Amino acid sequence: MSTSRIVVTGIGASSPIGGTAPESWSALLSGASGARTLEHDWVEKYSLPVTFAAEAKVRPDTVLDRPVAKRLDPASQFALVAATEAWADAGAPEVDPERLGVDFATGIGGVWTLLDAWDTLREKGPRRVMPMTVPMLMPNAAAGNLSLHFGARAFARTVASACASSTESIVNAFEHLRAGLADIVIAGGTESAIHPITMASFASMQALSKRNDDPSTASRPTSIDRDGFVMGEGAAALILETEEHARARGAKIYAVVVGGGVTADSYHITANDPEGHGAARAVRLALETADASPDDVTHINAHATSTPVGDPNEYQALRTVFGDRIDEVPVSATKASTGHLLGGTGALEAIFTILAIQQRTAPPTINLTTQDPAVPFRVSGESQDLGAVEQLAISNSFGFGGHNAVAAFASS
Repeated sequence: MSTSRIVVTGIGASSPIGGTAPESWSALLSGASGARTLEHDWVEKYSLPVTFAAEAKVRPDTVLDRPVAKRLDPASQFALVAATEAWADAGAPEVDPERLGVDFATGIGGVWTLLDAWDTLREKGPRRVMPMTVPMLMPNAAAGNLSLHFGARAFARTVASACASSTESIVNAFEHLRAGLADIVIAGGTESAIHPITMASFASMQALSKRNDDPSTASRPTSIDRDGFVMGEGAAALILETEEHARARGAKIYAVVVGGGVTADSYHITANDPEGHGAARAVRLALETADASPDDVTHINAHATSTPVGDPNEYQALRTVFGDRIDEVPVSATKASTGHLLGGTGALEAIFTILAIQQRTAPPTINLTTQDPAVPFRVSGESQDLGAVEQLAISNSFGFGGHNAVAAFASS
């Protein structure tokens, strides 16, 4: 295992609040909400009980060339948009293709391609099903297409661990770089699953907010009147590389990836452990890898989905690690603005965490009403000054299946 430091040299995002990473960050700081009423005929057709979501602000097929977009599911389109931005932001580095890897995640994959093809089969027969259906719907399509686009031959790996997916991919990229398997890795995650079947399913399990009359305030993590999460979509990508490689080419450095932890609850397929044992272990692993203690942490981007059960469970997990100090650490719950991007959410929140420590500013958590006494995080509807001290922040992601993933970042 190499002792090389791993740094972030490029970021890119297509989110419900911005078509790029800088636009998304600016909108986050201004208190924007990406949640809007859905303007699709299928909402009424299927009498969906939830009629809003946080769709991407910029459609990916308006950014990509038409021939490229046509052969990609929307999830892969988002991935290519975000990764292209991140690659350019990193200075389009020259690298041996066999030293360039991809660790790119999704939670669900090409659900639109799959179900559109099923409709075509039923209505028009097998001859009308597109031959590219399987390559478009497979969960590894984003990683494979990024490998093709950027000529990455070291590896092209895919994690599919629900809402923990892209944080786990960042941790994997960190580990793969430290293991010497590549000099640069394109890491991140994507999701485009605002589809009637997923909306109906999440609504059926009482996971979604039902504030149809006021979508922009529906996601309200830590508030006592929260009633579920808001579906989001989009992608985020980070360029990770060894510090030696970055310094040698004179790259700008946003932050240092200093640790990561991945664990499993082995408790329930959808509910997380109410005592937070697995989540707490993931945080501890991330800090141990970083050779840091809980006292060193200056900021937390919480998973904080705005569900009645999930938010207090996360608080309990972090209290196990931090003790009473958890009530003093500035916390941001950015899903209040972006909604929940499922497999893409961890990478987007990693970017927000990196920019927070770079700019010494914890972004606001909008839609705070009365804070739940069971979730007394130090959150604020305004940005919080992180001070001039050296920064160490963690970003948490927890997913169906009992997946827990935590990434730790430090100022450069």
